[in-house]
Amino acid sequence: MTAPAPASFKLGTRGSPLALVQARLVAAALTAAHGWGPEVAQIVAITTTGDRVQDRPLAEIGGKALWTKELDAALIDGRIDCGVHSMKDVETQLRDGIALLAMLPRADVRERLIGAESIDALPHGARVGTSSPRRTAQLLSLRPDLRTETIRGNVATRLAKVGSGELDATILAAAGLDRLGYADGATLSIDVMLPASAQGAIGITAREGDWTTAPLLAAINDINTFSAVSLERGFLGGLGGSCHSPVAALATIAGGRVYFRAEIMTEDGTEIEQGGFESTLEDAPALVAALAADMLADASPALRSLFSA
Repeated sequence: MTAPAPASFKLGTRGSPLALVQARLVAAALTAAHGWGPEVAQIVAITTTGDRVQDRPLAEIGGKALWTKELDAALIDGRIDCGVHSMKDVETQLRDGIALLAMLPRADVRERLIGAESIDALPHGARVGTSSPRRTAQLLSLRPDLRTETIRGNVATRLAKVGSGELDATILAAAGLDRLGYADGATLSIDVMLPASAQGAIGITAREGDWTTAPLLAAINDINTFSAVSLERGFLGGLGGSCHSPVAALATIAGGRVYFRAEIMTEDGTEIEQGGFESTLEDAPALVAALAADMLADASPALRSLFSA
């Protein structure tokens, strides 16, 4: 028997344009899956510390928790029924009482370069805006002459800085640009720039033990996305990485097989350790843990110092 629709189901989200688009995607998926009327799924925008502080890199002011702690608090005290997140912004270790229960089908995992047709086409000494240690390291490994500058703010703000000439280029996730309807830019192959763990995935959290919400979210969970992103997050956990740690990871699942690639690198891009494997889904978690340990063992002391494992 189908459970009766709740009077309301509150989805908490950051208030940025991209976050609101992603929350609407989750609301639409829930509405379609359960046959709800348009009034049931309600989006609640919550301002996070990461939204308020825009003049410093996240790593300097608390890391990924700056995007999630206010949403977690709203979940715990019952102001919202679930939290909607860009998965690459979610800490590897969730707060007590919070469970990650579902993900929508993953979008494009690749990066998009705004301001030039390719990284090779950037002029010598070009100024590239990014707040990501990973993107900085990958760029400098390819083009040591480039100058990277910290850039924060929403997508429109970052694009405007390139459009005005304040920066020569920036790199943004293709998934976010696509969701906002921006088609400009050059999409970079994962062979050129391996993405961040969980890039392109939208995740949904709820209160641990909330047996009313759990089946509602299970109905919209994409199992391949959830499995792939869980492996990538497991790799981060195995490294002991933080927002300071330049690391990339991508798991692809096809035909019951896992294809996993990863990189760890120094901040200046002068050292990059690469690794990967192909396996069954059942064997993959253990191989992810082993890969993280092996890559750290092969790294120089300088690279290893960026991780706490």
